[in-house]
Amino acid sequence: MAIKLVAIDIDGTLVTDEKQLTNETITAINAATAQGVKVVLCTGRPLNGVQAYLKKLGLADQAESYVITFNGSLVQNTNGDIIVRHTVAFNDYLDMELLSRKAGLHFHVETDQFIYTANRDISPYSIAESFLVNTPIKYRTVDEMTDELSFSKGMLIDDPALITKALTEKTIPDEFYERFYIVRSEPYFLELMNKDASKGNAIRDLAGQLDIKQDEIMALGDQENDLTMIDYAGLGVAMGNAIDEVKAHANQETLTNQKNGVAAAINKYVLNK
Repeated sequence: MAIKLVAIDIDGTLVTDEKQLTNETITAINAATAQGVKVVLCTGRPLNGVQAYLKKLGLADQAESYVITFNGSLVQNTNGDIIVRHTVAFNDYLDMELLSRKAGLHFHVETDQFIYTANRDISPYSIAESFLVNTPIKYRTVDEMTDELSFSKGMLIDDPALITKALTEKTIPDEFYERFYIVRSEPYFLELMNKDASKGNAIRDLAGQLDIKQDEIMALGDQENDLTMIDYAGLGVAMGNAIDEVKAHANQETLTNQKNGVAAAINKYVLNK
């Protein structure tokens, strides 16, 4: 079955460790889109944090090109129109923020426009995230937040050892796992999202609207938050630098992100080179 949709994680997959797109990757993706294949970037970032890559790939500002943001909370076309939305409610935000204080971890919540934190001493990981995804941070106390905001996800953000400790000591109650999709997207990020939000569900929803079958989808990723799309796709491909769990779930393995693994997979499985 020919591949009609390629879902690609960004950090650790599409780009190098220096956050750069290589010419080999751009060439392979351009060749795939020229054949009518939908190339969909799937990321924990907001659209603001993806635009530069979309422009370099010739996918920006198009009604018929798509991007999955906030780890599946939103499916958008690259014009910014929202096609699928799985966000968290204001009361969810309140419970997440209280959990962070009980756990002794920094916390922020993201909308499609801003990062909000009630931590007066803003975490350096929030600052790094703001820079990476090109999204401003606003310090707001809990009392200053409003239920008019649409929250894409909450994030417990701290030193990796503290995140690991919170997980191993089961600081997060079982109730939270029942209510939210919780995934460790980076060693220092633990993301809490709508239970229906995941990269796999987002690809399923988008493919359904595009009339693309499951076995016509290839997904490439490297981290825990990529597992759902690796599992959903007819062809799940792990990067050579992927964590062991992703490799165990994948159908195939490609080269690392430092060695143009995305280009190698597209050339082999999509372009049949």
